[in-house]
Amino acid sequence: MDLFVGLGVVLGLGFLLWLLSLARRDASIVDIAWGPGFVVLAWLYREPGSAAAARSWIVPALVTIWGLRLALHIFRRNHGRGEDPRYRAMRRRWGRRFPLVSLGTVFWLQGVVMWVVAMPLRQAQSSSAGWSWLDGLGLALFATGFAFEAVGDRQLARFRADPRNAGRVLDRGLWRYTRHPNYFGDALLWWGLGCFALATPGGAWTLVGPALMTLLIVRVSGVALLERGLRESRPEYAAYVRRTSAFIPWRPRR
Repeated sequence: MDLFVGLGVVLGLGFLLWLLSLARRDASIVDIAWGPGFVVLAWLYREPGSAAAARSWIVPALVTIWGLRLALHIFRRNHGRGEDPRYRAMRRRWGRRFPLVSLGTVFWLQGVVMWVVAMPLRQAQSSSAGWSWLDGLGLALFATGFAFEAVGDRQLARFRADPRNAGRVLDRGLWRYTRHPNYFGDALLWWGLGCFALATPGGAWTLVGPALMTLLIVRVSGVALLERGLRESRPEYAAYVRRTSAFIPWRPRR
């Protein structure tokens, strides 16, 4: 399947999702669609001619497990809370222009980012090259990253569900070793998927996908954005920052 067909598909799905957001007056649904969008691309890129290669079914299966779990997690987290504050702020800023602005800067922008990040998914399934140590490494990285993301999300959800923890900082479990185990896991599993692409001839260039995902998580929409708010709203957070690794899990400092 051609890469640009994938781009057309995600932009088309983004447009339909945008129409739904107008009807619901809630742009937050774009966050729930993030994981399933990759699931669509993973199966769209599957090449029947390469079915002999194990990665041609392992890669879309792994992406499906990850994408559906993430969508369910975000749905449960956001259910009943209304539109995300980020999009409410955009509504106030743009006023009547918000619907049209959101199509380009929220829904279609996410589609383009998704398309770039997903490039290893097409590359990994475009060749019938046999299984190699890079595939094994990719599977190990994906499994480790998935565990960090899923367990980190679960620990945070349980912590927030306890009213006694209001205003406090979670520093137990995986959160004792990294301030963002879920973001670390997300980045790591995408490097694992990149290894599957790297195991095929000419696949190195598609590592731009995991690199972009890591950059966004660390510098743009993930760690950096979240920590600005936490430093202001959690008095304990400054001490937590001093003793805990920001991203890569490490032994806490005294």
